[in-house]
Amino acid sequence: MECAIRTWSTDAVPAAQRADYWVGAVCDCFLDMEVEPGQRQAFSATLASMPCGGLRVNRVSGSAQRVRRTLQGIRRSGGDNFYYLLCKESSPCHVAQDDAGAARLLPGDLALIDSRRRYLLEFPEAVDTVSIQIPIGWLDTWLPAADRWLGRRVDGAAGWGRVLSAYVTQLRAEQPARLGTLQAEHLGGLLSLACGAAPEAPRPGLLQRIEHCVRQRFGEHGLTAANVADDVGVSLRTLHRALSAGGSTFALLLMRERMAVAQRMLHAPSHRHLTVAEIGRRAGFLDPSHFARACRQWCGRTPAQERCAPTQAFDSPH
Repeated sequence: MECAIRTWSTDAVPAAQRADYWVGAVCDCFLDMEVEPGQRQAFSATLASMPCGGLRVNRVSGSAQRVRRTLQGIRRSGGDNFYYLLCKESSPCHVAQDDAGAARLLPGDLALIDSRRRYLLEFPEAVDTVSIQIPIGWLDTWLPAADRWLGRRVDGAAGWGRVLSAYVTQLRAEQPARLGTLQAEHLGGLLSLACGAAPEAPRPGLLQRIEHCVRQRFGEHGLTAANVADDVGVSLRTLHRALSAGGSTFALLLMRERMAVAQRMLHAPSHRHLTVAEIGRRAGFLDPSHFARACRQWCGRTPAQERCAPTQAFDSPH
């Protein structure tokens, strides 16, 4: 399994070669693009890329520059194309898809672009951006009308956009070994909610069937949305739409069920003989440290502290 971070840095070459080196680095990590440094003198930039369950999380930082995807670059890339979700961290930038007007992104804002079509990214002050590479077919299961969001600003300071922005920021701070399918699915659900996708009305009782399946299978390590979709007899897209219509995601539903069960076991006198690690394992957490992090997030306490705390109804993250 690929889990290493790939890095490119202009610090590795002499100052006179940095601009040219950076053009090659961008094309190597992403796709064929034209890069125009704001200034060739004192130019510097760094790029780090790591896998996340079929996606790639890329952190780009450095001097001012302009990045352009042209028709020639699209032809040279052949069939290798992706969506990119951009999240600006600390300075404004402009994003334009095709011939539409440029959207101005403020720190924390997000935008979606499609590499099958022309785009222009302008970073007048600095590049300090998280760029998540998303396979075309994967995103289409979350945003069936993704075209209408291309090049548009997603407000990173309000509603689900704020949650998505915070989640993207957290992804880029994680270690590769802690990123996988679960984190990718969580991103897809949040992106769907932030973009206000209006899913088709789910089949009557479908959400309840999905919840029941997760309730029965929560203890399986590596349980995925595809497993549950197969179990309830629907497509993966239909499952995600049903959860989105209910204001949830598969990752959130699974975590809620696992933590509810873990909390019950931590407080049950009949389970006092079990270690905290064993309780986490029975609740579906293969890694004790993952269980500890989840417990702190959802209960506001470590598993050991939760075990000693007064029993209370479990509902949502702390």
